[in-house]
Amino acid sequence: MDWMPLLSTLAGAAIGIAATLFADRNRWRREEARHTLEVRREAYTAYVSALKAAGEEIRAVALGDYLSDAARDTAVREAFRATGLYTASERLWLVGPPAVVAAANDAFHSLRHLRDAYATGAPVGSPTDAPLLAARRTAMAHMRDLMRTDLGIGPLGID
Repeated sequence: MDWMPLLSTLAGAAIGIAATLFADRNRWRREEARHTLEVRREAYTAYVSALKAAGEEIRAVALGDYLSDAARDTAVREAFRATGLYTASERLWLVGPPAVVAAANDAFHSLRHLRDAYATGAPVGSPTDAPLLAARRTAMAHMRDLMRTDLGIGPLGID
């Protein structure tokens, strides 16, 4: 009996199976990378949107008239909490790479410093809030650049 045709057939089948497994594994990796990128994109969008909303909310509250400092403090802090920023922040901490999380944390703290200033009575547009706004803009721009780079888009080059 000639074993050569049988061995050739078995070798061909083994090569075919190995090639199929290799292709499936590569396809799975690409899909997983695409899914991870989409999860990050959604987390980044939710976080940046929550930061923007919180900034707008605390500014709007700070522009209002209050009978007491305590009422103003409570209103500013509640406006900050009501935007969902804490939830978006936790989600980002779970899926973001360390550099993006650190930059996002800096942006969060810069907004919180602004919130604290408004809560204690600093008027919007005053010399007190100007450096806080500048720090917030810088932190936000840095965070966005890192997010865009992580998503493979690249920085905008504008603030």
